[in-house]
Amino acid sequence: MLVILRQDEAVDDIVCRPAQHHELAAVAELRWRWVQELYGTHDIKLDEFVPRFVTCARETESSHRCMVMVRDDVVIGMAWLAITQRVPHPRAFERMSGDVQCTYVVPEERDRGLGGELIEAVLAWARDFGLERVTVHSSDRAVSAYSRHGFEVSPRLLQVEVGQGRAG
Repeated sequence: MLVILRQDEAVDDIVCRPAQHHELAAVAELRWRWVQELYGTHDIKLDEFVPRFVTCARETESSHRCMVMVRDDVVIGMAWLAITQRVPHPRAFERMSGDVQCTYVVPEERDRGLGGELIEAVLAWARDFGLERVTVHSSDRAVSAYSRHGFEVSPRLLQVEVGQGRAG
């Protein structure tokens, strides 16, 4: 568990740690807020989204790990690490890679380095799990934060969007 004490917030302490099951509803609400910030009104209501999100998060917890940032028992940020098995290689049969997903800090807590703390915590997880590499599909706003934490553009990493809807 990482406790962050800021000089300008001597009384406030912020904890960055793996999400607990009882916090998944709050994490779902963060995801809801983030998508609403980007795209506006949703097709599904919050009270429908939260239980479906929580169910999905619990069903995929072996491959999708959530790190949260908490102040006074309130979840104010999140970052996910999606872990994927890779095809075995003659030199390494157990291979995995990761993808950072859904890094979000509530607007009123931004521009104070909290997103960077979440990125570092997820990268520490990736090292602990022995992942070969970690990727991220970043928003324009967060590219510099990821760059500060070692992410670089790769000319060999390509993508194509094959789905009809773009979920973000």
